[in-house]
Amino acid sequence: MNTKEYLYKSFLHAIGVAVYIILVVSLLSNAKYIFGEKDTVYIPVFMLLLLIISATITGSLVLGRPLLMYIDGQKKEAIMFLSATIAWLAVFLFLVCIIMVAVK
Repeated sequence: MNTKEYLYKSFLHAIGVAVYIILVVSLLSNAKYIFGEKDTVYIPVFMLLLLIISATITGSLVLGRPLLMYIDGQKKEAIMFLSATIAWLAVFLFLVCIIMVAVK
């Protein structure tokens, strides 16, 4: 893979993480309308399960391919891919911060 391909594929992985985050935030923001206002034991169970699933999905998107590349002996490429994915996520974080300041 060349540098452009690493940047493109890492961008897609970072977009996947961002889209997943947006979906979870949308679910949590509208939970009152979806599930009603209930105070039961199921809410903490739901939240813990959501945490575990979210960590698994985002961990797979960020670490999955670099780990496979590293195991296949492509150590430099794996580190480059992981670094590029993290860099894209940092760019997204920066953009969200700019949007939050602008909307304020």
